[in-house]
Amino acid sequence: MVDESAAQRTERYSRHLLLPQVGSSGQEKLGQARVLIVGAGGLGAPVLTYLSAAGVGTLGVIDDDVVELSNLQRQVIHETGSIGQPKVESAAAFIEKLNPNTRIITHNERLDSTNVFEIISDYDVIVDGIDNFPTRYLLNDACVVEGKPYVWAAIFQFNAVMSIFHAGHGPCYRCIYPMPPPEGSVPSCAQGGVIGALPGLVGTSQALETIKLILGTGTPLRGTLASFDGLTGRWEYVPIAPSPHCPSCAPNIRAARTRDDVRDEWAPKPAEMVEASDGVHNYENQSSEDWKVDAKDLAAFLHETNAALIDVRTPAELQIVAIAGAENIGLDQILAGAEIGSHSKPVVVMCKSGHRSAQAAAELRRRGYESVHELDGGILRWVEIVAPDQPTY
Repeated sequence: MVDESAAQRTERYSRHLLLPQVGSSGQEKLGQARVLIVGAGGLGAPVLTYLSAAGVGTLGVIDDDVVELSNLQRQVIHETGSIGQPKVESAAAFIEKLNPNTRIITHNERLDSTNVFEIISDYDVIVDGIDNFPTRYLLNDACVVEGKPYVWAAIFQFNAVMSIFHAGHGPCYRCIYPMPPPEGSVPSCAQGGVIGALPGLVGTSQALETIKLILGTGTPLRGTLASFDGLTGRWEYVPIAPSPHCPSCAPNIRAARTRDDVRDEWAPKPAEMVEASDGVHNYENQSSEDWKVDAKDLAAFLHETNAALIDVRTPAELQIVAIAGAENIGLDQILAGAEIGSHSKPVVVMCKSGHRSAQAAAELRRRGYESVHELDGGILRWVEIVAPDQPTY
């Protein structure tokens, strides 16, 4: 951080100082505010950019990922030279250039049940740039216990939704989505894609909502679900209310719920104890190392065993990179009961990195397929080891 003169600060924030809703007192509020952004990706990039530019005094960012080439289509705080660098370090370097008055705190780790309260307790507002459901539900529940406002958004392809969840002042995330969806039932942006400009639009909207909360001005999106259709350019707004049956913020539950309750609920559990809410086992934890096929051995294994190679990714993913001869049967089809041939014929299932193929393999084994194998590390590992000239994502 650097100390700017009063004249320099006045010039930097002059457009804010002209606004009656901000002025010098509001700018001081922004300077004293502490905001945590969970995720330095597509949504986190514009949130960090515009909160720093606005003069928010302290920004925390937590992410355990590194910058990849496929990120640069939408994660505009990172650049080609940052590939391989931790995202939080790349984000910090960008923010320091944009506004050296902003204090940036980096958490190069994954948010989980062991650190969530320690981290969020230091911040006034929590902003969601999360790409998975377990972390989102954990963060919501922690914010309920701590009474923190939670600025949430989710994007997919050309569509987005956003709101502010703040127990005691409106609904929480679980009021409208009580339980996580079954594992693998909702595709991620890495699986289904996202238009690059969408997170920019939505992330800046999250930044604006955060600024409104800090200033205490306007009507923040508490109690409102905003939905955006990028193909039509239209926003729609739906009122939402706290649910008296919410498993997180219903009055009787919220009053009794503690940090330890949240930690216990979201702590990793042994594989034999993990079940999704609909009673379907968590397939990711059931895969066996004995059934893994290394990428370098795949061709020989397929030749020696006459195994079928089943790619469970989406058709759009196959257009980026595919292995010749693989049959495309999506994970959703397999979980819905699709047959893949004789139960006695060996089969190798594959996906992007191994997560979806583990689910597919466990489902096929459950249904009596006798020789189901998994491509270890998925097509990402195959490209790395076997075909480094092929594109990846």
